[in-house]
This record gives sequence, structure tokens and C-alpha cells, in this order.
Amino acid sequence: MTTSDFTLVLATGNQGKVSELQTMLASQPATQSWRVRPQSEWDVPEAEETGTTFVENAIIKARNACLHTGLPAIADDSGLEIPALDGAPGVYSARYAGENATDQDNIDRVLADMSDIEQRQARFHCVLVYMRHAADPTPLICHGQWQGELLTQPQGDHGFGYDPIFYVADQRCSAAQLDKAAKQQLSHRGKALSQLLQHMAEQA
Repeated sequence: MTTSDFTLVLATGNQGKVSELQTMLASQPATQSWRVRPQSEWDVPEAEETGTTFVENAIIKARNACLHTGLPAIADDSGLEIPALDGAPGVYSARYAGENATDQDNIDRVLADMSDIEQRQARFHCVLVYMRHAADPTPLICHGQWQGELLTQPQGDHGFGYDPIFYVADQRCSAAQLDKAAKQQLSHRGKALSQLLQHMAEQA
């Protein structure tokens, strides 16, 4: 899997996730030579995310990409979990304000829901699933979490999703104010990918 002829499909239509995962994989010596491509290059249809957990949805998306490309795939399912809202938006993070909601729509919904709540702890949760083929009986599943707090208004213009309202206390800024290298090291997605690559190397 360390050779230049290894092609890996990113099973997501979210360009923010594609960009982050490609950047992270390109920065790792063991994976620099991989051809890492989004599923859109094969016109893979979006999978219907019918799962009730991040793991279930990530498996659905990875299997869908493998099925349509015949190649191994990594799928990401992730979101924002707010204890004061009983874990919402959770698996519905991308469509919290509606099926066709924009990032700003979702941010506005969260800020409205949290307007009278003092407890503003939150966490990002990412699940990455690696499937070798569509019938893979033992996909690799890795989790990453990132603890933070919710701001009362957006700050910063980097990143995507809920990054502008996710405050990282030890960095004294929002996730949207971090540079790419810092976010890669600290984020839920970076942590999950680090674990996943370790497991992949062990099984190589």
C-alpha cells in the first residue's frame, strides 16, 4: 500500500473533508505516493445516510464507494455534539437546519438553540472507516474527538462547517482561525486518520 500504484477513494461529496483528508495524507511519508481521489471522479452517487450513528453512516458511504469504483475507500462521518442539546446535532450536523442547509444555516440554528444556555461545552467527533472492497467483512474503524466550547458568534474564515463557532481554549481561537498544520494535529479528523494509518500499516 506504499507504492505509487495504490489508489484510494475518498467516499464523500463534502469538499471540505476531501481537502483536509488529501492534505493530511499528502503530508505523511508512508502515503505521499498514494493516488487519493474523491469519489466524484468516478461519478459515484451519494449514499443515503440511513444510519443512526457515525459508524453506521461511515460504513454505508465506504461500501457505496467501493461498490461503484471497485477500489478501496475511506469514508468519514463526523459532526458536532453538544451535551446541553443531548448530543445534537450529532449525525444530523450537515443538515441540522434542513436537508439543503448551508454551513451558515447550520451555524445559525446552533447559535439560536444555544442562545439561553450557559453550558457551552461541545466536541467534534469523527469516525473514519477503511474498506478494502465492498464485501469487506472487517473494515477498519477509527474514532477521533476534539473538545471545545461554543462561541456566541462566528470567528475566522478558515475551515468549514461549524469551525467558526468552535473555540479551542488552549489555542485561544476558533477552529476557523487555526492554520492547516495546527488543525491537522489537533482535530478530530487528524486524530482518527493517525489511528487509521497506524492500523493500516500494521496490516500491510
